[in-house]
Amino acid sequence: MLKQLIVVGFLTLSSLSFGQFSYSERGSNAENSKYVFTKISHLDATPVESQGWTGTCWSFSALSFFESELIRQGNENPDLLSEMFIVRKAYESKADKYIRMDGKINFSEGGAFHDIPYVIRRYGIVPLEIYQGLNYGSDRHDHSEMFAVLDGTVQGVLSNKGNGVSPAWKTAFNSILDAYLGEDPKEFEFKGKKYTPKSYAIEIGLDMDNYLSLTSFTHFEENSKCMLAIADNWAWGSSYNVSLDNLMKMTEYALKNGYSVAWGADVSEKGFSFSNGLAINPVDGSTIQVKGKDNKNFSDGGADKISNAFLTPVAEVEITPEIRQKGYDNKTTTDDHGMHIVGMYKDQEGTKYFLVKISWGTGNYPEGYLYVSESYFKWKTINVYMHKDALSSAMKKKLKL
Repeated sequence: MLKQLIVVGFLTLSSLSFGQFSYSERGSNAENSKYVFTKISHLDATPVESQGWTGTCWSFSALSFFESELIRQGNENPDLLSEMFIVRKAYESKADKYIRMDGKINFSEGGAFHDIPYVIRRYGIVPLEIYQGLNYGSDRHDHSEMFAVLDGTVQGVLSNKGNGVSPAWKTAFNSILDAYLGEDPKEFEFKGKKYTPKSYAIEIGLDMDNYLSLTSFTHFEENSKCMLAIADNWAWGSSYNVSLDNLMKMTEYALKNGYSVAWGADVSEKGFSFSNGLAINPVDGSTIQVKGKDNKNFSDGGADKISNAFLTPVAEVEITPEIRQKGYDNKTTTDDHGMHIVGMYKDQEGTKYFLVKISWGTGNYPEGYLYVSESYFKWKTINVYMHKDALSSAMKKKLKL
């Protein structure tokens, strides 16, 4: 289906320079659509890439977010950062914790936004040009075989733990990563200077202590720290739990004040359609026909969605904290996909939408983006990730920052 259209290479880039998007001139989500979107806020971002057939959206979206942070901080043309360096180092830590926990935590391709600070603090970061992570004869990412081999390794170690775990398994594990992604870069030369991953991280000037996660669920105390119970939170990162209204307001506030936002959400609903450039939550969801199905990693455009609701604005569900909580409790709201919010728009009916950059290539009308309605955002957000200065002073006071 869309896979052949949107996974068109390792680096599926927008043909335009940073911060410029042709769909903003079109002002709509799809050809023949009657939606008319008016800009409220639109922030700069690096070109759209494709995660290929991998479950590494968390790395692509978070690094897109951090690249926008570099632009915001005055670097008009930042280096693209290596998603696969982050993935590699996260695998090393995930495997170590998995063995130590006797396999009682998740070991998968998935991750979370706070994995990037976790890696950068410990290991640093490298430019994409230095570490592309394509060492297996392909021009696009595909981790299906690599993960099978990595998973087989950790399962084999655990199956023999009664005899004691030797230190050799880590050497074997890293040799697999070397084979598929390329050798771990310890030192490198870039633009005439020599770096280590840690010295390069210092050079680009991102302070990992400046970033935080916000979520909103009623089973946590409001305005306090919590740990999201999602499988890919292997590093046990924390979030601040806020009211649903504040989750929306703080995301709006950030965008209006020049801060983009990383967004984790459930994208499996009928109203989420990459091919239509839109994510909505219609009152009458029965109008949406679904053909095909999403793949297991949510690494392409997913099932085909057909409805006039994607062409003409319709009434949407008014989401309450109770509706949102019910979806999380009954597992119809799940942690599917990491994305990057770079703008805010409204349609001709006054409905608010977030403009979202996705790591599925540029094969849809908005060239790798889609518009996400306020209703969908409130309903299906797992968490948002932003600079702490993107919060209002009142919100900082509530969170005791």
